[in-house]
Amino acid sequence: MSEAQEPGYHDTKTAYLRRLRLIEGQVRGLQRMVEEDTYCIDVLTQVAATTRALQSVATELVNDHVHHCVHHAAASGDPEELTAKIDEVMVAIKRLLK
Repeated sequence: MSEAQEPGYHDTKTAYLRRLRLIEGQVRGLQRMVEEDTYCIDVLTQVAATTRALQSVATELVNDHVHHCVHHAAASGDPEELTAKIDEVMVAIKRLLK
């Protein structure tokens, strides 16, 4: 990303921060559950919910990156910049799927 270009999530930054704070609260809740010896399956259920919440944030970030950063690269007319952005997206998707 160039210095002058804002990240794709810039316009929804507040919403992302709110969602991440909620996820942070879920993780703290998981810690409490373990401290209080909560039944394993109940803890696992909450781990799955927290994982899904993080995956949802990641999916939205990929969407924002494609619609903002990749779109910007395509509009620039620079095929090398576009290829680099597409490669970034693919690396990020592969990382998320592991």
